Amino acid sequence: MAHLRIVLAEDDVLLREGLASLLERAGCAVLGQAGDAVQLLDMVRRATPDLVVLDIRMPPGQATEGLDAARTIRQEFPDMGILVLSAYAEVECVLELLDSGHGIGYLLKSRVNDVQEFLEALQQIARGGAVVDPALVRELVSARHKEEPLALLSVREREVLELMAEGRSNAGIARRLWVSEGTVEKHVRNILAKLNLPATDDDHRRVRAVITFLESR
Repeated sequence: MAHLRIVLAEDDVLLREGLASLLERAGCAVLGQAGDAVQLLDMVRRATPDLVVLDIRMPPGQATEGLDAARTIRQEFPDMGILVLSAYAEVECVLELLDSGHGIGYLLKSRVNDVQEFLEALQQIARGGAVVDPALVRELVSARHKEEPLALLSVREREVLELMAEGRSNAGIARRLWVSEGTVEKHVRNILAKLNLPATDDDHRRVRAVITFLESR
């Protein structure tokens, strides 16, 4: 953990200070502490840390501000490690994060109580690995065993997949649903992740997703 440069973002001051103290005792350099997503992005751009630890819900809306900030950080600094902390196991969020590349993690806040496990997760992310909370892994595995393949898709994702099955391009789907092409691309990424269709040299994931849709009808 020595020399690992970290920025923290958490609106709960006590938790944030506790995390900062824990990290500093482990030999990390805490470059800054933010209470909201705006402060976080400003600190990240100025300090360019090795790793960012952030809450998924932050002011002002306590909705997905942290997740939105993580998206921005990944776009601007693709090699920067990101660990998202959450009080809840949010399946769609973690699937999107894992699909964004290397050096990513999602842990429940209760996991921080196990200091050694938390520090090991940070090390793995800093090395470019991926970390997912065991509770969420169990939830994902259970869902895939108990439900049909499309059960994890949202209503909008099902609409996008159905239009994919009609042979429409992302641009065509965007025009049909009155959304931007970028929004369609995001939905397609989520669909491929939820259907467990990793990129390979031998398969066309879009075609396989359509086949899965047709087989489930």
